[in-house]
Amino acid sequence: MAGESASAIIGKSVEIRGEVKGSEDLMVDGLVEGTITLTESRLTIGPHATVTANVAARDVVVLGRLSGNIRADGRVELRKGCDLLGDIVTGRLSIEENAMFRGKVELTQSTEKAAAPPGGGSVAKAAHAEAPLFSPSGQK
Repeated sequence: MAGESASAIIGKSVEIRGEVKGSEDLMVDGLVEGTITLTESRLTIGPHATVTANVAARDVVVLGRLSGNIRADGRVELRKGCDLLGDIVTGRLSIEENAMFRGKVELTQSTEKAAAPPGGGSVAKAAHAEAPLFSPSGQK
């Protein structure tokens, strides 16, 4: 499967401390400390990953551990079993059951999908969530 659909991979035994930048999709399954910037690409934090970094990417999928803030122009997905400690700024957010999340969420309107509403205001929603995200008591 060579070609544009391939992703770069940081394996389970790899440790990186510093700045990670790129323009292709990246799968992290090792340890990263610092910053990760993939503004036009997808970042996947694998189930074995331990990442302590602020992240900026088009799309972010979290399956492992992430301590740091996420900024994504597209979509953020928090999958079952992940553990996120940090704030999220994105246009779309998906959180699976049993995903651990502690932080704030700011949902922003993407400039690609819609123009500013009449009157010049911006559309934004904010929420605050504590783990576990879904409680049977219905409290926020």
